Parts: sequence; C-alpha cells; structure tokens
Amino acid sequence: MGRARKDGDPLGLAGTRLAYKHSAFYYRHRDGRWERFGTDVKAAKERAALYNDPTEVYGTTGYWLDQFLLDCEARVIAKTLAKRTRDDYTRDVEPLKLFFGAMLPHHIEATHVQTYLEIGAQQERPVRANREKACLSSCLSWLMRTGKTPLLKTNPCMQLSGVQSNPEKVRERYVTNEEYMATFQAAGTQVRLLMELTYQTLQRPESDIIFWTPAILGRDPHTKHRVLEFVQGKTKRRVKIAMTERLELLILRAVGAKPQPDQHLVHNLKGEGYTYSGISSMLTTAITRANKLRKEKGLAPFPRFGFRDLKGKGATDMWLAGTPIEQIQLLCGHADKATTEKYIKARWNAAAMPNGVDVK
Repeated sequence: MGRARKDGDPLGLAGTRLAYKHSAFYYRHRDGRWERFGTDVKAAKERAALYNDPTEVYGTTGYWLDQFLLDCEARVIAKTLAKRTRDDYTRDVEPLKLFFGAMLPHHIEATHVQTYLEIGAQQERPVRANREKACLSSCLSWLMRTGKTPLLKTNPCMQLSGVQSNPEKVRERYVTNEEYMATFQAAGTQVRLLMELTYQTLQRPESDIIFWTPAILGRDPHTKHRVLEFVQGKTKRRVKIAMTERLELLILRAVGAKPQPDQHLVHNLKGEGYTYSGISSMLTTAITRANKLRKEKGLAPFPRFGFRDLKGKGATDMWLAGTPIEQIQLLCGHADKATTEKYIKARWNAAAMPNGVDVK
C-alpha cells in the first residue's frame, strides 16, 4: 500500500502517478523519468489516465468513437436513432480511428479535420471523407453534450471552425416514365410496393418507408379523414399525409385483411422487414431484367437508379404538373423552399426556348 500524502491530496492525485511541483504537474514514468504535463489539473489527469492504461487507449478519440457506437446501439434499441444511421456510423469509425484514434478529443483542431478531408479527396473518396467527418462531428458533439470530456469546448468539425467539406456533385438522375414502368413490370411485388410508396409519399425509403408498419395508419382529429402519420427518422418531424384512394389500396394490399401491428408494410414471405441493401439489390435485379428485355427488342439499356431517385422523380413530376412548391416542400420535409427548388431543378433539364421577340 502506498504512503498517504502529507498534504492530504487536495487535488486527488493519488494513484495517478502525478506530482505537483514547480507550479506544474509532472508524471513519473515507471522507468523513473519525469514528464511535465502542464498546469491544468484536468488535462494532466486525463493524460495520466491514458499513460496508466496498459493499452494506451483510454481517453483517446479512438476510445470515445467506440463508446459513441455503444451509445448509438442503445439509441437504436430505444428507437431514437435509425438503424441505418447506426450502421453508417459503424462503417465510418474505422477510417477515423486510423487518423484521429491516438489523439485526445480536445487536441483535434480544424486544421486536422481539413487535412483529413483533403487526404480523402486525394484518395478519390471525397464524398466518403465528408460522411466520415460528419460521424466524427456527431461523436464530438455527443462528448460535449454529455460532459464526458470537459476540456473539449468546441467542435472543430463545424462550419464555424472554417472547415470546408469536399465538393459533392448534385444528384441529377431523373427516372423517366418509360424507365419506371419497364422496371416496375420486371420487378416483384415488394419492389413494386417500395417503388410506389416512395414515388407517392416522397419519403426516404432507406430510413422511413422500410420501417413502416400499420401503426402509421390513422385519422386526422379535425377532418376525420384517413392519413399516414409518422415521425421522420432523419429530421424527427411529425408528418401527416392524406390517404388517397390509390395510396390506401396500395397499403391495404400490403397489410392484408388482418394486419399485424408490428409487421412491416414492405416484408418478405416470412413477414420480416427487408434491409435497405437487400431490397435495393432486388431493384437492381429488376433493372437488369428490364434491360435484357429491351436488348431483345433492339433498344438501348437505361442506367441503373435507386429507390431514392424515385423520391426525386415524384417531386419533379408534381412540380411539372403544377403542384405549388410549398406543398412539395412540406411533403419532402425540407427545411426551406430553396432546398426543394434545387432538389427538383437538379433533376429537370428541359431545353430553354429562344427569344421569340421580333426586332422591328
């Protein structure tokens, strides 16, 4: 047992291998060396805990990224975080640990984050680096919010820090009616269902629609009309969508005469919900089948598309049909109209008419 400190240990240094002398904190290594840790007691203790850990992992960014994933798992169980988001973070953590893992969170500066993004661009993975930066930002915000690392005062990933994400090309894919119908006819029942639900409701197929159950069916308390009511997984906004005859018929076919309250609308033969990657591969198979039929008819194949592109198609088709942009914005869940306008126009490249005014 170690000797009791003569001063009663008012700074709580017992067991840390720290000593306060010459107006600073010093760490005594096992080989007898002394290392100056500065004048901040919290910073000194945090660094000492890192040295005292045999694996030298405790307290590092790598350690907290792993703890962040554990918290995400708990939030998925509590249904306050989408499983897709947890899966994305799990994928993003490993490359982050290679670069930031050995650093303490409060030592990460905006210049480090910018360097990470630039390396990602040099490696021809600029968008992936952007997503990984977003994961790091979420982790650091979680640390600040929970007070787990008191020395972390600002998030170096935020725009206010001056960090600029890598440029991303706007998704411009517009699925034509011909492409839609050819794929629809070549697809199975569940792919058709997700195609229609995405196109009609403009909701996110990957984080919302594939998780829908009959629980979303309800009635508006004011109008008494049937509606779809749910909370968006990404924005956490509560959304109500009026039930049209076409939409109601589609859902009734999906759930059957005696719907089970916890059964996903889009489900396999066992009644289980699909993973988004799983049903996306089924869509790809349908597109391949449709292109094979086109080839037999001497027609050129069309490029692949995803379920998410059908949200853009639905919004664009509504706009072309004269639906007010505010209504499309409400349905998409965009925070402002400008986002909706960009979202639509990025997918519509109509030829501009020349000036028809005669000069007299």
